[in-house]
Amino acid sequence: MKIKEIKVENFRLLKEFQLELEDDLSLLIGKNNVGKTSLLVVLDKFLNYGETKKFQYNDFNLDFRTELKELIENEKLEQKDYEELGIRLRLLIEYNDKDDLEYISPILMDLDVANNFLGLGFDYTLSYDMYLNLREAYQTFENHEKEKEAKSREKEGQYVAKTLDDFLDSKQSLYFFQIRKSIHINKDTESFEEENYINLKDVTNFNLKDVVNFQYINAKRNVDNKEVDKTLSTQTSELYKVQETDDKQQEAIEQFQDRLKDTDVVLSSVYDKMFADIIDKVKKIGGMSRNETIIKVVSSLQHRELLKGNTTVVYQQADKELPENYNGLGYMNLISMIFDIDLIIKKMQRNKERKPADINLLFIEEPEAHTHPQMQYVFIKNIKELLKQGILHKDGISRKLQYIVSSHSAHIVADCDFDDIKYIVHSQKNGIFEKNSVVAKNMKDLQKEYECDAEHKQYFAFLKQYLTLNRSELFFADKAVFIEGDTERILLPAMMKKIDEEYGLTDNENYLLSQNVSIIEVGAYSHIFEKFIRFIGLRKGLIITDLDCCAPVKTTDKNGRKTTKYQKAPYDPTNDEMITTNASIKYFLNGVNKIKDILSDVPVKLSRDDAAICWKRNNNGNLMIAFQYGKNGAYQPRSFEDAFFSENKDFIISNPFSSLDTEWVEKFKEDNNPYELAQNGVNGKSSLAIEILLHGNTETNPENGHWNIPAYIKDGLLWLRKD
Repeated sequence: MKIKEIKVENFRLLKEFQLELEDDLSLLIGKNNVGKTSLLVVLDKFLNYGETKKFQYNDFNLDFRTELKELIENEKLEQKDYEELGIRLRLLIEYNDKDDLEYISPILMDLDVANNFLGLGFDYTLSYDMYLNLREAYQTFENHEKEKEAKSREKEGQYVAKTLDDFLDSKQSLYFFQIRKSIHINKDTESFEEENYINLKDVTNFNLKDVVNFQYINAKRNVDNKEVDKTLSTQTSELYKVQETDDKQQEAIEQFQDRLKDTDVVLSSVYDKMFADIIDKVKKIGGMSRNETIIKVVSSLQHRELLKGNTTVVYQQADKELPENYNGLGYMNLISMIFDIDLIIKKMQRNKERKPADINLLFIEEPEAHTHPQMQYVFIKNIKELLKQGILHKDGISRKLQYIVSSHSAHIVADCDFDDIKYIVHSQKNGIFEKNSVVAKNMKDLQKEYECDAEHKQYFAFLKQYLTLNRSELFFADKAVFIEGDTERILLPAMMKKIDEEYGLTDNENYLLSQNVSIIEVGAYSHIFEKFIRFIGLRKGLIITDLDCCAPVKTTDKNGRKTTKYQKAPYDPTNDEMITTNASIKYFLNGVNKIKDILSDVPVKLSRDDAAICWKRNNNGNLMIAFQYGKNGAYQPRSFEDAFFSENKDFIISNPFSSLDTEWVEKFKEDNNPYELAQNGVNGKSSLAIEILLHGNTETNPENGHWNIPAYIKDGLLWLRKD
């Protein structure tokens, strides 16, 4: 039995949110403030309901707030026109004939054996009667506030009447109420038939927690390394309490209790056995070598009191034992999290009188907190191994454990199965991002997009490998720059800094180095990422590439057969047959390859025309292709080096460049031919880029240190800087 899909309506950014869960791990990623924590909170409030889990007015989606206020302020609706509204959670549960149906049998809505779906619904809703009461109460409130404001004015006071938002903030809980129900599922469409349901309140001998056991480990873990901190030690106490009722641990527990009056040394040896399993998990998931610092659980039975809670975690280094707060936050966080996971699993197993719940769902929020990249790799690599056994009961009963991990870590993404990734991003309508709504996208759906495109079908495997191994940070970027190679990679941060320092900001700009911009090396194959750019909802993408112009060369072989080949050549404005060999330029310009046509309208800004299934020129588009172009009849470069030399002649000839051939530099000085220098005089592109940075420090080289950013890159970065 498993949760196949989660749906949420009107809770914070989760306006119309759907999330497909995998059988085991679902990795939830996305930029900050896209609703990952909101999903945890809404699950907790509905599934672990209680006085401390009440909904607040600020939990309402902003668009929903507007809708609610209109219902209150506008003309009263008749009951036949009124549709109950509020926050909703829907769980689509799938089971099979091997599952134990004892817990769910009282709430099954369909006796059709072919229908193996169960729908659970949770509403925080406003009924029609309560809607009427709410309108009446607000009218009274509004009149009272107006009276208070009028009296204040009479006395020259400054009282400002409270608004409808103020009223709802304090009073909505009196009118909204929770309903939990089993909803019939259409097996063909796997959709909820909302009108056909059972109110769970009316079902006897039914406990929701027997069906769904939801637990979580949030990001706000109480881990620090202050001297007073006893987080880990407290957790061992909790583990002890759970293990007291565990038959598997009885021998250790009895031994523990029999030796209450023994020394701490003896008790510590017992702890070694008692916590051996969890310590082994710490070692494994932490990726620790055999000789590295390890942890132990030792006794702190100073007054020979009852031992519940009287344990202390220490770190063992060589033959020394140090307090738990002596280690780093990352290590402590990891250990604490493993302790929490083990404790939750043991609680999910329950005791001998009570079987585990049918569905056990664990939410781990941001496991990467305080941990270094390698530890993050190790964590996600081993978490499946740790949790794959699921929930095992003493009677041999097993239950699946589904778990959601939310993360901002590119390192965790890099070592995760691509199919497990759920990418959360703001919704779009007509290419415009919605501020109050987000969607969850399955990376499996991206694969389908590639497979449906015969031309790009073979690119998905490369994209998947490239992103997971090299550039998974792109998932978390607002904007991205796609570059060709090492030269741009080395120089681009310096170029971005120069833009920020040399150009003032307008009203809709922010400094480039203050923005969330990823730099991605893709060679001349940025078009491979086209579908991915659209899929993740990248706000802006800048492609920096080379014009790569070539001239036709006609040849005749000995048999008289004529052929035309294209060879690298400097741009010749009189030759209309020159073409580009750059695959990205040709792709985004829909097959246009003649240089004269490409240069006829620059710079190139594009937007996606989904109806025409292509990119089209649009000055307001979110994608720009920056390649070399000469303005107003100026010199037309072919490559980055060509462009840089043409705009920085004085810088090149005034500084010593070991990466440039001296003879070609002298020739460049005389004939001012940057193309020849770029083609023949560069000994190493990476070395050239490094030397540009070395010589380009105006503090150490005030006379000859100034250099200009090539015009096409400068224009691209200035465009990227705008919102």
